[in-house]
Amino acid sequence: MASNRSSLIVMRDTRAWQLQVWVSFGVAVFLCATGLAWLPGQSLDRAFMVMGYVFCLSTVFVLSKAVRDGQKAALSGEAETPMWRIVVWGGFAVAMGLTGWGLMRMEINDTYRAYLGVSWLYLVTSAFTLAKTLRDRHEADLSEAQIRGRQQAMQERTAGTAE
Repeated sequence: MASNRSSLIVMRDTRAWQLQVWVSFGVAVFLCATGLAWLPGQSLDRAFMVMGYVFCLSTVFVLSKAVRDGQKAALSGEAETPMWRIVVWGGFAVAMGLTGWGLMRMEINDTYRAYLGVSWLYLVTSAFTLAKTLRDRHEADLSEAQIRGRQQAMQERTAGTAE
């Protein structure tokens, strides 16, 4: 008996892409940590910049999740909480703005400031890519589990009617 079920394919990122994303994020963290560890000047400046980098990093993950959830809600016709969108985008803007302001106001060499700025932006962009990669993997896992569940239900139904 021929099956009329079409096979579903769950798209996944390649291992090479996943490795590149993780390595890129690790390099960005290393570059930022190195720059902050040898930051000339006052300890208060260093503490402010560490907090700023961590704040930016956490808001990147929250923002990427909120954007993805908003897209999913729009596709399914679900209502989205408008205040949450404002909080998330506002938090990201505040984190980036305060960190940039702190970087610009520090009395350090312009070359060092450029190093810290580029490594900070590299950290932010690689964190967005990492968040997307992790979310894609999670959604692929959910899709595969759903497909397996449907296949198992079909097999059980077929086995039940054959008896």
